Amino acid sequence: MLIRRLGRADYQATWDAMRAFTDARTPATEDELWVCEHAPVFTQGIAGKEEHLLLNPTGIPVVKTDRGGQITYHGPGQTMVYVLLDLRRAGYGVRELVQRIERGVIAMLASHGVTAYGKRDAPGVYVRPDSNRPEAKIASLGLKVRNGCTYHGVAFNVAMDLAPFACINPCGYSGLAVTDLATLTGTAPDYDAVSVALAGALQQSLATSTAFS
Repeated sequence: MLIRRLGRADYQATWDAMRAFTDARTPATEDELWVCEHAPVFTQGIAGKEEHLLLNPTGIPVVKTDRGGQITYHGPGQTMVYVLLDLRRAGYGVRELVQRIERGVIAMLASHGVTAYGKRDAPGVYVRPDSNRPEAKIASLGLKVRNGCTYHGVAFNVAMDLAPFACINPCGYSGLAVTDLATLTGTAPDYDAVSVALAGALQQSLATSTAFS
């Protein structure tokens, strides 16, 4: 699986490129992970409801996209990893793909001393509550399957301004707390190093040879 580091990339242009890549794929096309960061943008999934954008005093643009799920926020300090995968060749389905992505994020967090978990009924990665905060989401996940191949992927909060999440019901859940790695560890993580580590963890977790249960 090829990993491409795109740096700071425009959301709409990246979405267009993912669709073009998927439409042009052949059975021999190598799977890819695209790693990038976006300028501030809210994205609304195909199940998105307008009422989940509570207010938008900053005028952050809203893009209605074709991934699954509800509304979320992307911005500087968040790593996006887009998963361009031939599911037919991989030999597993969408549910297992979601679990494999979550497992990759969880493994990377473990290397920073953070224990996390996924939820069957609410895709993404979460950390348990403690005395200082409620249960909080650190990674959001949304996918599109077209012609047996996937695009979109996972958004992981490294060290970012979390305030825009207060403008929405994140992923459609009122009151859902959102956190980032910097808050959890109390340090300033190296954004590039975390991005590289996350892509590597996902590459390993998505490999068909990886044991899964």
